[in-house]
Amino acid sequence: MSRRLLGLISSFAALAALASCTAPSYPDSNRGFKPVVKAEPAPANATQNPVVVQGQCPQIYLREGTAVFRQYQGGVKKGADGTADPSKLVFQATLERTTRQCFQTDQGLKMTVVVQGRIIPGPAGKAGTYTLPIRVAATDGDATLYSELTKFPVTVPDNLGATQFLFTKEDVILSQGATGLTRLFAGIDEGPYNTK
Repeated sequence: MSRRLLGLISSFAALAALASCTAPSYPDSNRGFKPVVKAEPAPANATQNPVVVQGQCPQIYLREGTAVFRQYQGGVKKGADGTADPSKLVFQATLERTTRQCFQTDQGLKMTVVVQGRIIPGPAGKAGTYTLPIRVAATDGDATLYSELTKFPVTVPDNLGATQFLFTKEDVILSQGATGLTRLFAGIDEGPYNTK
């Protein structure tokens, strides 16, 4: 057998050995490839999960004249001279700070409104639960987008000290979304309550 033929046989043998060592790898093998994971279909309610959109979240303002509320004994607010009798003050409630969070949902822009405040008993006050009529409203120019009153209970402890409270309204929905003119207001509404 010639040297040339022996060289060809040796070359084929080497190629065969090399081929057996480098078998093709498939995505589901463990030869240095990550397994291919089949994507699961998205759950039916995936589009209903809210997405936080703080950049489009309207600011909250405490409307002038509604951040402080005083309740007097017997419903008396002012005397004949136009001033209130301080000795008949049951409590004074003050709204102090606000914050909010916005979510984009299928229903529109959904907002959670939080208002921090405090209630201080007056000379005619006593321990117990008092109701604050807190209204949350949204406007866009002259148009009212949302308005709802919540009768919010606040409990004053036996020591009659100042009581902090946190009012949370989670279901404020602006179905048309918000623009640069949209404003959100929170305040204590003295009534009448059958209007919006």
